[in-house]
Amino acid sequence: MTTFNLTETTASRISSTLTRLRHQMGAPAVGMVLTLVVVVDEAGQYDALRAATDAAREHPSRILMVIIRDPAEPNRLDAEIRVGESAPGEVVLLRLYGELTEHADSVITPLLLTDTPVVVWWPGECPEIPAKHPIGHLGSRRILDARSAGEAVAAISSRAGSYVPGDTDLAWTRLTPWRSLLAAAFDQPMGKITGGVVEAAAGNPSAPLLAAWLCDRLEAPIEIADSAGPGLTGVRLSIEGGGELTVSRTDARLATLSRPGNPDRRVALARRPTSELLSEELRRLDPDDIYAAAIRRLAEMKGRGRA
Repeated sequence: MTTFNLTETTASRISSTLTRLRHQMGAPAVGMVLTLVVVVDEAGQYDALRAATDAAREHPSRILMVIIRDPAEPNRLDAEIRVGESAPGEVVLLRLYGELTEHADSVITPLLLTDTPVVVWWPGECPEIPAKHPIGHLGSRRILDARSAGEAVAAISSRAGSYVPGDTDLAWTRLTPWRSLLAAAFDQPMGKITGGVVEAAAGNPSAPLLAAWLCDRLEAPIEIADSAGPGLTGVRLSIEGGGELTVSRTDARLATLSRPGNPDRRVALARRPTSELLSEELRRLDPDDIYAAAIRRLAEMKGRGRA
């Protein structure tokens, strides 16, 4: 991999340097499928870059890491460019100082790949309305993570008010294996679900989302209960006429599925790293209508005092 540093530079110089480096490598046409813009602070940039780079192995991308530095310093743009035959696309770390911190969209716009989707990811603190943020406005998809918020449950509960098609949250992505397992459990005939409980570590933002999704799909009241964790640990659904459908996970790797009249079954249900979650979100670039329905139902549940 080739690394090239530019100090006190401009977007135009960065763009021309990218083109020159690719030509030097003999690969001017790189076949990248999207631009991934990551808005992060210096403390979080290492983990975010590692996750984005891993995800780009499945989705070759131009990764633009927008790192906001001290707005009180003189205006300056520093860039670190990483390209190479072993790299899954291109990586550009952009460190913005001074007034440039308020105009990051003007810096990155010339660096977006033409005729490809733009995805914006906030691994940490995110704007109140992502679609109206200057950078968020550039993306067809906007990825947040309520788990990074100080009040994670409050953050995910507020998503309905700011939702615009294209928004999503990694708190929702973490539920994909749980939703798939629960949906498959209903492939066999079963009585009506009259209620249920989602159990998770206190403050886990995925728990109210899962409860809202179940409530929306089953039209039954779903409560939330704290457990010792880690993460989500169980779902219990009461069946009309007696019995329960349960999914119980205590070790963050394997779960036990129990249904009336069937032997218990052990299934893989491991907690996934951020890179896998991000890669899943990059597979779909259309609005997630099921997520939208879940956060709307969550808002209704919160209004009734049940979330």
